[in-house]
Amino acid sequence: MQYFEDIVVGATSGFGRYDVTREEVIEFASKYDPQPFHLSDEAAATTHFGRLSASGWHTCAMTMSMVVENLKAHKQAGLGSPGIDELRWLKPVYPGDILRCETEILDKRASQSRPEMGSYRSRMTVLNQDDVAVMTFVSIGLIRTRPTA
Repeated sequence: MQYFEDIVVGATSGFGRYDVTREEVIEFASKYDPQPFHLSDEAAATTHFGRLSASGWHTCAMTMSMVVENLKAHKQAGLGSPGIDELRWLKPVYPGDILRCETEILDKRASQSRPEMGSYRSRMTVLNQDDVAVMTFVSIGLIRTRPTA
């Protein structure tokens, strides 16, 4: 189990694999972001995307799926997150892309008011199969401190 004390500023890790499918891109967009360029190649052909592309919010959801799978494999005393900063969609994500994550711990701090927890910030970079960054953000994680006997 990883606790606040185990978080090392500057540490990096890579994880995840997400195969982006046409069906899922259209299904997500139909429900949550029904802009035409997320629904058909024809509509996307006249945009800078050039063809059907995933919603940026879908890219966030696919990333969260990889994060949760990584947390299942590497247990953490996590307490959730108050949010993210600096979300950037850098390149389109297309059906057929294979996504993965790289993260770097930027800083951490113990809570002044709650000694049983701390927080840390990490930069997430989501890359495609060509190692091109498609999305970045800075996440804020809340985590328990190591229990004392």
